[in-house]
Amino acid sequence: MESPTVLTTSPAMITKKPTGWKLIAKKIILQRTLILMSVPFLLWLFLFKYVPLWGWTIAFQDFKPAKGFSDQTWIGFDHFNFLFQDERFLRVLRNTLAMSGINLVLGFLTAITLALLLNEVRKVAFKRVVQTVSYLPHFISWVVAASIVQTALSPDGYINELLVWIGIVEKGKEVLFLGIPEYFWGIFGASSVWKDVGWNTIVYLAAMTMIDPAQYEAAEIDGAGRFQRMWYITLPGIKPVIIVLLIMNIGYLMESGFEPQYLLGNGMNIDYSENLDIFVLKYGIAQGNFSLSIAAGMFKTIVSFILLFAANNIAKRMGESRLF
Repeated sequence: MESPTVLTTSPAMITKKPTGWKLIAKKIILQRTLILMSVPFLLWLFLFKYVPLWGWTIAFQDFKPAKGFSDQTWIGFDHFNFLFQDERFLRVLRNTLAMSGINLVLGFLTAITLALLLNEVRKVAFKRVVQTVSYLPHFISWVVAASIVQTALSPDGYINELLVWIGIVEKGKEVLFLGIPEYFWGIFGASSVWKDVGWNTIVYLAAMTMIDPAQYEAAEIDGAGRFQRMWYITLPGIKPVIIVLLIMNIGYLMESGFEPQYLLGNGMNIDYSENLDIFVLKYGIAQGNFSLSIAAGMFKTIVSFILLFAANNIAKRMGESRLF
């Protein structure tokens, strides 16, 4: 009886997989087209986002525009010490965090709710009309949107007329909404929702299309109603998208906006409407204190950076989707 033939492979026949720099070089060669396409963006990012960071050094100087860079007086952290002892800056910081928090909560809740409701609409024509109407305000500039809000909230606007008609407000005693400081945060939140809620639903609606329709069919066979399907299928299906967007928005907590506060703010509500961006503008341009304004902007950027990484790390520890 013949013994079975054993196939042997010589070391020369074994092809070693490239490792280290050889593997990187191979990937670069294979993806050279994509790399070349990304070069203009990387150049733009470097020139307009990283090169200007040298200007942060002005925050540590008593900067005078007429002097050269080497002739400036270095004063260390004096501007930062002044910021955290200045009542106006602390008030501005409070306003920024409050308006960002309101925008974050209302923006998420309204966008997710509208997306869930639109996903349940079966009449395509009605769904498209609702989407179009909700998207339109996003394409209106804040200059026009602020004018609409001011007109609606004026003493002779339709909001006051509605309140008089209902009987909540007496005729001749209409409310000057933008003249009451405590109302500004609510007005800002409502205006932001009206302007961006339709646009914010696009990502959630796109995520819902990736959910397997068989899950809905199985749930319907088991007797699950619409709200149960939304709660147990749709929401878990878009949970990774919600987490990622939440992390990104937490990184923007120090960015409450500029245009709505600047356009809707006035001398009567300035204690609640002024935020960090307006503070930087007033100190940097109106008063010529460039060093203090850059210190405030630098503080905002560093805090945003910390918040972004902290939120991403928390999501990682909880086993959720994350940015990196």
